[in-house]
Amino acid sequence: EVIKLGAKNIVVPGNFPIGCVPIYLVMFRTNDASKYDELGCLKEYNEFSQFHNQHLNEAIQDLEGQYPGVAIAYADYYSAMTWLLRHAPSLGFERDRPEKACCAEGHNPYNFDLGQACGSPRVPVCPDPTKTVNWDGIHMTQQANKFVAIWLLRHFVPKLLQRRFHA
Repeated sequence: EVIKLGAKNIVVPGNFPIGCVPIYLVMFRTNDASKYDELGCLKEYNEFSQFHNQHLNEAIQDLEGQYPGVAIAYADYYSAMTWLLRHAPSLGFERDRPEKACCAEGHNPYNFDLGQACGSPRVPVCPDPTKTVNWDGIHMTQQANKFVAIWLLRHFVPKLLQRRFHA
């Protein structure tokens, strides 16, 4: 629809590795270590995100074929977020569980409980949100968003510019 309205440069965001988000890690927590990857994320939920992103990329390719004068870039949030989690300590985030929720209170490794959500009475905020990746069990902190944005800009802007000038 935006192409029909005249858009010539479009960025389409992919999905995050949802298996790394505290709300999923708490809701679907298991003692079966084989269900987690090397980052401590739930494999099946990340596979679902990858499945979604693969189909999204296929749809983008179809659109590019239909509209050769339009530059469409895929914003790979999945890779950006996994990069952030892999490099969290070197980026200044806590070494132990950087994905732990900052504004929440949960009696689990992710500090998250739907019944004690951010903004509820007596729910604390961590002393330094710049040291955590996750804000409230669902959303990233401003600091994490900054690093994801930097990663995304480094990876999709060149592709967008290349497509624009070669279309």
